[in-house]
Amino acid sequence: MSKKAILIVLDSVGIGALPDAEKYGDKGADTLGHIMAACHPELPNLLSLGLANIDGASFSGMAQSDVKGSYGRMREVSAGKDTTTGHWEIAGVQLARPFPTFPNGFPQEFIERFEAAVGRETIGNKPASGTAILDELGEEHIRTGKLIVYTSADSVFQIAANEAVVPLEELYRDCEIARGMLAGDLEVGRVIARPFVGERAGAFKRTGGRRDFSAMPPETMCDLLERAGKTVYGVGKIEDIFGHRGITKSNHAAGNPACMEATFAAMREDFDGLLFVNLVDFDMVFGHRRDPEGYAGALRAFDEQLLQIQAMMGEEDVLILTADHGCDPCHTGTDHTREHVPLLVWGKRVKPGVNLGTRETYADIAATVLEYFGVPSTVKGTSFLREIL
Repeated sequence: MSKKAILIVLDSVGIGALPDAEKYGDKGADTLGHIMAACHPELPNLLSLGLANIDGASFSGMAQSDVKGSYGRMREVSAGKDTTTGHWEIAGVQLARPFPTFPNGFPQEFIERFEAAVGRETIGNKPASGTAILDELGEEHIRTGKLIVYTSADSVFQIAANEAVVPLEELYRDCEIARGMLAGDLEVGRVIARPFVGERAGAFKRTGGRRDFSAMPPETMCDLLERAGKTVYGVGKIEDIFGHRGITKSNHAAGNPACMEATFAAMREDFDGLLFVNLVDFDMVFGHRRDPEGYAGALRAFDEQLLQIQAMMGEEDVLILTADHGCDPCHTGTDHTREHVPLLVWGKRVKPGVNLGTRETYADIAATVLEYFGVPSTVKGTSFLREIL
C-alpha cells in the first residue's frame, strides 16, 4: 500500500530568535510573532495543529486546548541562515561553515573571467534589492546588452537579464557557467537566473523563469529515498536547491498559488514516497520587501488551503509543516533572520497534542521521514516518528 510524506516548507516562517541570533544581527527577530501582533491574521487551522502551543511562541495566548496535531520547534545547527543551508539541514546535512557572502561585490578578477567565459560584459556587482536594481540598471542593460550581476545578504550570485535582450536559454547557460566557476572560497549557495520583461524603469517585472543553480549537497534523505525506490516529488524550487539530485519527479511551479495547485495535483497521483514543497512567496515577496500585511495575507491563504490538503490525505499519509529560516518584515533590514522554525505534524494516525519540544536540529525531519519509509538512515538527526505514531 502506497503512502506519502508531505513535507511543506513555509519559506522564512520563523517563530523566534535562536540563542545565537545576536551573532547574526538578529536579536529579537520573531517573524510569526511580530506578524501576529501587528496584523492579527486569523489562522484557525494552523492553530488547531498547535502553532501557538509551540514552546516559546510569543503568541501563546492563542494556544488551543484541543490540539489536533503534534507540534514543536527546531533549531538550526548549521552556520548561516540561507535557503540552501536550511533545506539541506531539513534533508539531513549539517554545515560547519556558512556559504560565503560578498557585501562588497565579487572580486574583479572573477568578474573579468566570467565576462570572458559568457561573451558579455556586466554591470552592477553589488548587493541590491532585485526590484531596485532593475529600476537602476535595467535601461542600461537593454541599451548595452550587459548582464546585470548582483548579490544580497544571502550567499547568491544573481544574473538579471531582459528576455528581449538575452534569451532564457542563454541566461541559463550563463548561470551554469558561473556555477562551475564559483568554487572554493567563491562557492556561493546559489546562482540565480533573474529574467525580467519591460522597457523602462518603473515598468520592469520579473518573470516566472527564475531558476536556481545550487551548490551540490552531500548525501541527503532525497538520495537515500531515491536509492530505495521511493518517489521524491519536488514542487517549486526544491529541485534547484538539491542540484536536481535525488529528485525523481518535479513541478517547477513559481509562487505560492501555483505551488499549491501543483501540490494538489501531486497528491492526486498514486506514488509511494516524499512530496517535498517549497512555498517561496512568504520570503521572496513579503519578507524581503518588509510587507507584514502581505505576509499575513499569505498565511491566511495557506491556512485555508490546509483543510484541502488534509481532506486529500490517505489513511497512512503524514503531513509535516516547517520553515527553513526566518525573514522578519518587522525586524531591521531586509535579510533572512536566524530563528527557530515551527514543526507541525498531522495525519489520520498521528497522535494529537504531542509536544515535540525543541528539536536540536532540522535534520530530525530527515531521520523521521526515512524511518517512516523504512529506509536505513545515514543522516544526522533524531527521528520523532515513534513519538507521534
